[in-house]
Amino acid sequence: MTVGTLAVLINSTQQNWLPERWKARFEAVCGGRRVVLLPNSALDPAEVHYAAVWKPVPGDLKAFPNLRAIFNLGAGVDALMADKSLPDVPLVRVAVPDLTNRMTEYVVLHVLMHHRQELYLRDSQRTKRWEPKYQWPASAVTVGVMGLGTLGADAADVLRRLGFRVTGWSRSPRTIEGVECFHGTAGMDAFLRTTDILVSLLPLTPDTHGILNRDVFTKLNRKSPLGAPVMINAGRGGLQNEADILACLDDGTLGAVSLDVFVQEPQPKDSRFWTHPKVLLTPHNAADTDADAISAYVAEQIARFEAGGALENVVDRGRGY
Repeated sequence: MTVGTLAVLINSTQQNWLPERWKARFEAVCGGRRVVLLPNSALDPAEVHYAAVWKPVPGDLKAFPNLRAIFNLGAGVDALMADKSLPDVPLVRVAVPDLTNRMTEYVVLHVLMHHRQELYLRDSQRTKRWEPKYQWPASAVTVGVMGLGTLGADAADVLRRLGFRVTGWSRSPRTIEGVECFHGTAGMDAFLRTTDILVSLLPLTPDTHGILNRDVFTKLNRKSPLGAPVMINAGRGGLQNEADILACLDDGTLGAVSLDVFVQEPQPKDSRFWTHPKVLLTPHNAADTDADAISAYVAEQIARFEAGGALENVVDRGRGY
């Protein structure tokens, strides 16, 4: 198989996503393969065999007639899947230990923050109030993880080892040691009824769009030791009904939320999520991708593919993940 050019297409000005940094990392690990940044008016489109992308504009990839694979540099592929002009070649999602570990760090951090009453304690610090409340044990809290793929399964296992009761829900049956697993529409209500802290790590598909809504929140455990159930979304912004979240925070249906993702990113300056006292907001950095780990992963995949091997972690376009 002919060695082809790798095109890097990143639409971001954020420090962790600077295109030049990613190009340098790919050049360091690709063994002399030509690496180019897009857009590049001097580039012959026929030279490009591989594309490594982050948030490409729809239509950006249709100009490359010899494209053999697309590597998405983040975990979510919903934006790419929405591009009707996307070439019909394998779309590969990121699956490296570094990304999984970072997501688990985020989930555990925020579960512990809500479990250990950090919102109350930080407010106490600001108001100089020395009034600790009763602290329940981890074993009194059930954390329900929605989405039991690589990320969800790892987070569930670590939370279990910390002493939390952990349940999980997924579209199809899953088995995880020490985790009670539910699946499908039939298993959703039973999963929600015992959940004190709901963690969403679902992919965004037509079936999951807007799934984090009032109907789901009202089915969470109303006898939570936290006082009211908590929701953590580190999956995709399109999973959540943001009007429902704010209304449920206001009326007590939800006690607090941690949100790393939003329908609109960045959030507008006048968004209530910035200032709501029951919201912990982070700027879509729960599993911030490491350029070294991901570039090496892509380089290894390409080398194996050109040697006649199969690509790993190819997205099933029918399922959307």
